[in-house]
Amino acid sequence: MNMGVGSIVGIIFLAAGVLLLLFFVIKAVASPKKIEGLQKLVKQGKIPAAIKLAKTIIQKDPQNYLAHYYLGKAYLKDGKSELALMELKYVDQHAVFDEKLSELDFRQEIAPLYLKFNQPDEALKQYLLLTKLNPRDAENFFNCAKIYDMKGKSDSALGFYDKTIKLNRRHVKAHAAMGLLLFRAKQLQESKKEIDLAISLSPETFSTYYYLGKILKENKDYSAAVKAFEKSGRDAEFRLKSLVEAGTCYMAGNSIDNAINCFERAIASPKDHDKNEALYARYFLASCYEKSRKIEKAIEQWEAIYAKNRSFRDVSAKLSEYKDLQANDSLKEFLTSSDEEFSKICQTACLKGMGLEPQQVLVLKWGCQIIATEAKNADWRSVRKQLFLVKFFRETDPLEDVVIRKTLDETKSQGCIKAFICSSSGFTRSAASAAENRPCELIGKEQLEKILDKSSK
Repeated sequence: MNMGVGSIVGIIFLAAGVLLLLFFVIKAVASPKKIEGLQKLVKQGKIPAAIKLAKTIIQKDPQNYLAHYYLGKAYLKDGKSELALMELKYVDQHAVFDEKLSELDFRQEIAPLYLKFNQPDEALKQYLLLTKLNPRDAENFFNCAKIYDMKGKSDSALGFYDKTIKLNRRHVKAHAAMGLLLFRAKQLQESKKEIDLAISLSPETFSTYYYLGKILKENKDYSAAVKAFEKSGRDAEFRLKSLVEAGTCYMAGNSIDNAINCFERAIASPKDHDKNEALYARYFLASCYEKSRKIEKAIEQWEAIYAKNRSFRDVSAKLSEYKDLQANDSLKEFLTSSDEEFSKICQTACLKGMGLEPQQVLVLKWGCQIIATEAKNADWRSVRKQLFLVKFFRETDPLEDVVIRKTLDETKSQGCIKAFICSSSGFTRSAASAAENRPCELIGKEQLEKILDKSSK
């Protein structure tokens, strides 16, 4: 008995359907088992095996959000936070939260990663969701408050700090942060109350002293602030920013060597190099080097910052300002020499570059001041009406009009007929205006370079 063609085709289609159904049944059974195995590997800390299995599952089933989730958890345990965040982002976009994947657990894992990689807006979204998912957990409200505080939204931050404290009256960090926020809002009495309460609740919670240090710093009590930052630095979370804050206190007190020590310690650890605080540490370290005439070291720090963030503060402008330092030896010597050498450079520049013979020379904090006569006059005492006041500045910032006005007063009191102000950093617009139509000539960087080059020949 012969079977018809139609019957054969029907049997083939039926067989194909059965096989396809069997495939999906096997897949439906096998996939959960693989996920269970993956979950077990992560829990047991067998991370390389977990990563390998997760990638295998994702290769066959790219949309398996559970595989992405456990791959993210494996990366976290392996110290690969950035890769972990990439996986968890996929989960956030595609997951169905149920008994297999707790939304609460997931958001508690992804939120701090957003903060770690400087994505405060995304972190805030997660923490706000967490306040809904677990409204009795004070920590979620505290994290919302911190982010609002960081974003400059004081009212929102204050509200969330207050909610944190209502949920946990012994939340030391919330009391401390609220104290600092109130201090910035000029609510001094309330601020002190919160800080004192935080310290009394837990004197060994060293992070609290960071906020105390910030308040003392703003009150310009730099010595006490440094002591507070030394204590807060014992907390690993606050170590880096405590060093930066202590360093800026030393800078404000003109203790440059101590400031350099703080900033150098802040950038010493390779694991901190990508943190924003480390960039600030390098920036302030460069400022200290610049003030100390260690320009090449300053340039090294600016270049390190520029490699990480090209738009960081005025780093690009600083590099541009000093770009010709290596090519111009005379300017380099002017900026980096010791006080004794600097005095000689200024005297030579005065004589050979400007045609004025130095008679009195005074090295000061900001540079060098010279009273001079025209080179042809040998006895300056006999030509007092032809005295000139020459100032060489190697300050790091453009000179303001107050410098011009002070120099004009000194020109008159010294019996000089004219003043020359030479600055490697230039002048502000107000300074130029103050010198206009007065017996005071401003010599900026380009003109100074020419004078120095002429005097070095």
